[in-house]
Amino acid sequence: MSPTVAWGVVLGVTLGFGLWSAVSVYPRLSRPRLARRVAPYLVDVSPAARESLSPAAPGPLPVLTVMLEPVASRARAVLGAVLGGTELTARRLRQSGSSLSVERFRSEQLIWGLIGAVVGVLAAVVIGRANAIPLPVQFAIVVLLAALGVVARDYVLQRAARRRLARLAAELPVVLEFLTLSLSAGEGILDAMRRIARVSSGELASELASVVAVVNTGLPFADTLTAAARDLDLPPFTRLVDQVVGALDRGTPLAEVLRAQAQDARDDAKRDLLELAGKKEVAMLVPLVFLILPVTVAFAIFPGIIVLQLGL
Repeated sequence: MSPTVAWGVVLGVTLGFGLWSAVSVYPRLSRPRLARRVAPYLVDVSPAARESLSPAAPGPLPVLTVMLEPVASRARAVLGAVLGGTELTARRLRQSGSSLSVERFRSEQLIWGLIGAVVGVLAAVVIGRANAIPLPVQFAIVVLLAALGVVARDYVLQRAARRRLARLAAELPVVLEFLTLSLSAGEGILDAMRRIARVSSGELASELASVVAVVNTGLPFADTLTAAARDLDLPPFTRLVDQVVGALDRGTPLAEVLRAQAQDARDDAKRDLLELAGKKEVAMLVPLVFLILPVTVAFAIFPGIIVLQLGL
């Protein structure tokens, strides 16, 4: 390729992207959809309506999004049908504190799978040049890496959910003691939760803030708290909610109930720590055997060897 042709290709691609960017910001000549026509009347209550009315960003990306949206929707539906577990995915998203919807998460899985497929194509090309491998094996490499990309995104979500649940369980005793102190001072359970949500910054405090915000809209406190416990699916928090709801129904003092729940949560944390130490007993011996013991032996033997060498 001559330099003139190369410059022509570069300038042609630049001109194409520029024209595409200019066309993408022009208003559409076709009739707008029903959702677009109804969006101005729902701006106050619908984030999707506000996003629909926001001005389009210049560039080819919005046009590509519109063109690829039917294909992406079909791919998300196929991926959801293959993997299943939509309710489980929604629960994990809720447990991880993510604001993503299930459809958005499926889209990210597709992107991760596409990245894995690209890596698989590159790996198949490199391996094919080094060693003559049949075409089905190369295709299997691409499919395998694409599947690994999809599974890797799900694993990242599971890991984020487990870590956040662990933080929630660790914060539970402190929050319960704070609630007990507030109730003993004469505050109600909702006012105590509102105070914790205002002065605290942990994961459990944000969950209580969400509960208080929903209750302020007019929903019953017990139903909202039960729904939060069902979504989080954290056993200590679920037991706490059951005890609180039962105490509210029977008229039992909540301070003693919360104090007992805080003690139970601390006992559970100690028990989990002992179980974890028992499971990792062999792993805990690795630094002792391979690091501390050799250093101790070296400090004990090395001076004697030096003395023997100097004496000889």
